[in-house]
Parts: sequence; structure tokens; C-alpha cells
Amino acid sequence: MKALEITTDPEVELLFNKYNKRVRQKLLNLRRIILETANESEEIKSMEETLKWGEPSYLVKNGSTLRIDWKEKKPEQYAMYFKCTSKLVPTFKAIYQRTFEFEGNRAIVFQMNAEIPKAELKNCIRIALTYHKVKHLPLLGMDKK
Repeated sequence: MKALEITTDPEVELLFNKYNKRVRQKLLNLRRIILETANESEEIKSMEETLKWGEPSYLVKNGSTLRIDWKEKKPEQYAMYFKCTSKLVPTFKAIYQRTFEFEGNRAIVFQMNAEIPKAELKNCIRIALTYHKVKHLPLLGMDKK
């Protein structure tokens, strides 16, 4: 397997360290899944990990930005955010309406006490990270099950 080149803004680690332990573990798990998915994608050579809107964000060439965060006003959930004007979340809803919980056209929401459907999430992440190559395809190239 190739080694993914990751450029990380030191502010990201400082932010992760500000979350309580439970939240930090959940967000670091999402981060791990994002990095794992990027590393498994042959076309993704490098990734930038930075802060956008004060949230850990993941950027790749030809992809759409992914962000992850937890909000104090909804303490029992955390989310992965996508560009709300993209076709990403509407497509994920069409394919995974029984698998994930969504927030409008911008996020997949996870409950703190629930297991993440990892294979399905990795599929969504892969599509987001290659968005500009697949945005013209029906269902972004995803198979409807």
C-alpha cells in the first residue's frame, strides 16, 4: 500500500486536545477512517489536514472538503460535514437513507453511543475525496443497493 502524504496544521491537534476524552475519541476515529480511505485510494497522493470554520478539515486535489466536529448544543452527537451545495449528501441520502442520519444537505450525523457503519462511511468518504472526478456520474458512480 502506498503511503499517503499528509500535511497537518498544528492547530488541528490543539483543537482535538480541547475536546473531552469521549468526544476526542469519536472524532479521532472519524479522522482515522478518513485517512485510511484516502490511503486506500490510488488516485489520492496527498491530503491537507487543517481548520476550516474552526473544524478539523480534510482537503485533497479533485475532492470536496470534509469536515468533522462536535457541537456543545447537541452533546450526544457528532458529524461529518460536506459542502452543502454539492450533490454529496443528497446522493448519500438516496443510497443510505436507512443506514445514516443526516442533517439537511450538509452532514452525516452520528450518535455518541452508536456504532459507525464503517464500510458505508468509507464509501461516502471515497466519493467526497474524488468528487470532481465523479460529480457528472449518475449517483456519483455509487451503486444503489
